[in-house]
This record gives sequence, C-alpha cells and structure tokens, in this order.
Amino acid sequence: MPMLKRISRFPAKGLFAEDLPEIDVASGRGLSHDRTFALALADTDFDEANPRPIPKTKFAVLARFARLAALQTAFDIPTSTLSLLHAGSVLAEGSLETTSGRETVEKAIDEFMGGDLNGRPRVVKGNGHRFTDVSVHSPVLMEAVSLINLSTVRELENRLQRPVDPRRFRGNLLVDGIDPWSEMDLIDREFRIGDVTVRGVRRTKRCPATEVNPDTAERDIRVPLELREHFGHGDLGIYVTIASDGILRVGDRLVLPA
Repeated sequence: MPMLKRISRFPAKGLFAEDLPEIDVASGRGLSHDRTFALALADTDFDEANPRPIPKTKFAVLARFARLAALQTAFDIPTSTLSLLHAGSVLAEGSLETTSGRETVEKAIDEFMGGDLNGRPRVVKGNGHRFTDVSVHSPVLMEAVSLINLSTVRELENRLQRPVDPRRFRGNLLVDGIDPWSEMDLIDREFRIGDVTVRGVRRTKRCPATEVNPDTAERDIRVPLELREHFGHGDLGIYVTIASDGILRVGDRLVLPA
C-alpha cells in the first residue's frame, strides 16, 4: 500500500535532520521549523530584517563542506536551543534566538570544521523566509516540501549494486509503495497523503550534497553523475506544495490521482 514512511525536517539548513511521528501543516506553507535557520559564510551578506533568497553556496552546506555530515544535532523548539553532537559527545549548545547562544554554536562549528569555512559562520534566521534550495525561484517554491520515493532510491541501488541511504537526499517526506520514478508523473497534479492534499510542482535536481555518506561524512558516490549515466537525467524526488490544512502522520496512506 502506498504510504508515508518518514517525516523529516531540518531546523538549520545544512545540518542534521530530526524525524517526527506527525506534524501539523497549513495550506501554502512548508513544514514548521524546517530550514528556519542557516549558517551564513563569513563573507555572506544576509540581512535578517530584510531577508531575500540567495544561492545556497553562500551558506555552510554539504554540497561544499562534506564534514558537516559528521555533526549530529538536536533542536528544542520551545527554547530554539540547538545542540551539536559528534561521536556521542555534546560539543556545544545554545539558543539560536540569543546573541550568546549563536556565538557558542558558531564558534563550535568553526572549530569542528578546522578552518574549512574560511572564517566563523554566522547563524541567521529567515524571519518569514525559509532557506530551501528552491527559494531563489519563487515565494511559492520557498514553501515547497521535498518528497522522496523509496522505490526510486532502491532502483538506483540496483543500478549501482551498492546501498544508497535515502538520507543523502535530505527529503522531508519519504514515501513507499509506488512504482520507481512514478512520483515524476505527479508534477502539476494533486494527490492526498492521509487527509492532506498536496500538489507536485517541480522535479528535484540533485547536487553534490548527495555524494556525501551521512554516516561517514565522505564523498563516496557521485550521485548526480550516476543518475545521468544510468537514467539520462540528474533528478531524484519532487517538490510538493501543501494544498490543505491538516496533520501528516507516519503511516498515512497515499491516494494518487487515477
């Protein structure tokens, strides 16, 4: 049966995901607390009082800095406290709503990265802006939610003859029980996940972030290249927009258009 298997959100762009059993959603909005914060590089000009979309290369992201994958995070929503962990030990924690908390997190990340970021990063908040990769295209796409079909990931595994962890694709919604690549047929069409209506809006072009193994923080599969060589394109997954209010729950059934 087609089903929602995992819900993930990324409070800070480029860092670890947190998995949720369910989440309230609202029409026209992305997942709450998803990519609300980001790590601006030292030379990045981002004004929190007047946020605007800028390329993801202006932030500390896996596409450029694979070692970030070795950091685990925990985010406490009521206090906006981000905890940074590595190999089971807490490196730092601080509230991202306070200057001192941000400085603690920034310093810890800079030290962990060993100078690779070319200066201490700066924690920034969107304040109505969401740091999604496609935010540069339109306000609607800024609120889009990424969906990954696990059957498609398994098809890629079969071609490569090696495991491919779906966490590489940093999706918000992981679904299973539909044919490989059939999610691409949902562009410009509405379907339901449980009682929530969503609409497919864009294929997801994969970037070098997917080359990074989420367990080892090493670049070990050239995913964009492999996709093009085996399937003739560099896409995997789609973006959807939320078209009705409701609650998404792990285990919800997908009701696809006829």
